[in-house]
Amino acid sequence: MNKTEIYILSGFLGSGKTTLLKQLLEDEKQQSRKVAVMMNELGKVSIDSDSVDEDVPLKDLLDGCICCTISDKLEAQLQELLTVEKPEAIYIETTGAAHPVEVLDSILSPLFADRMVVKGIISVVDSPRWLNRKSLSPQVQQLLIEQVRHADLILLNKADAMTEAEQARLSMEIQALNSHAFSILTSYSKVAIKQVRSMSSGEKNKGSSSHVFSDLKLSTYVYQFQHPVNQSGFEDFLRSLPDTVYRIKGYLKLDSSRYPFLFQFSYGMPLYMQENINMPLNMVFIGENLDWDKIEHQLHTLEEKTE
Repeated sequence: MNKTEIYILSGFLGSGKTTLLKQLLEDEKQQSRKVAVMMNELGKVSIDSDSVDEDVPLKDLLDGCICCTISDKLEAQLQELLTVEKPEAIYIETTGAAHPVEVLDSILSPLFADRMVVKGIISVVDSPRWLNRKSLSPQVQQLLIEQVRHADLILLNKADAMTEAEQARLSMEIQALNSHAFSILTSYSKVAIKQVRSMSSGEKNKGSSSHVFSDLKLSTYVYQFQHPVNQSGFEDFLRSLPDTVYRIKGYLKLDSSRYPFLFQFSYGMPLYMQENINMPLNMVFIGENLDWDKIEHQLHTLEEKTE
């Protein structure tokens, strides 16, 4: 089954995300690929949706951030796109206030995570704002840093508004924060489309539904349970995980129960919720600097003990 490519457009308000999206959609049209767009805005009215052609399926996610207040709506709309439209790619333009880890967490529902491949996070940096970021609140400064730190491709936009010395300083600061991402000085978010297309998620192997941007960056992995597991053994596995596992969510069957549990793990805290119907036993992991092969082996071993 061909998986739908997911591209996440990140960056603070007014950085140039919508301008970039227009170029990417124009290129997709020339390639005759079937794509869809999800736009998230904090207000009740969509401002940018007129930038998407009528023939491109568009879901507006209004009045909240996909990270928190409207993640349920996001899940329902994503599932509808995957089931009804079956696009080759979905572009998700986040609000300027969105944190990349939270966005991934919202998108990767265990119900359909195995049908998608996250190609990467493109962060658009408002370069003059970045250089003057000390005038912003500490929370906004931290968000700008996180949007850069977790990106796979970084556009240092509005470069035409800076001197050469400022451009050099900006490039050095961004490189120091994220040496794994490719960063490009741009004006009007103009980027060679091949740079975007060449972002690779590096499928680990044909039998696995993992997708890893790079061992040294933010990455995601989907594990599919074939058997129930022992709860104390599973909790031993959780305790053995590195601190850089940020989120786990999905369904697993414990050997003591008839139906699966919805399991969530965030900031080291596990939560089990009993379901009363059978669900797909997919579990989504999100983290950084992780050896997914090792984690997969540990989970296989756990399942073998309860067969």
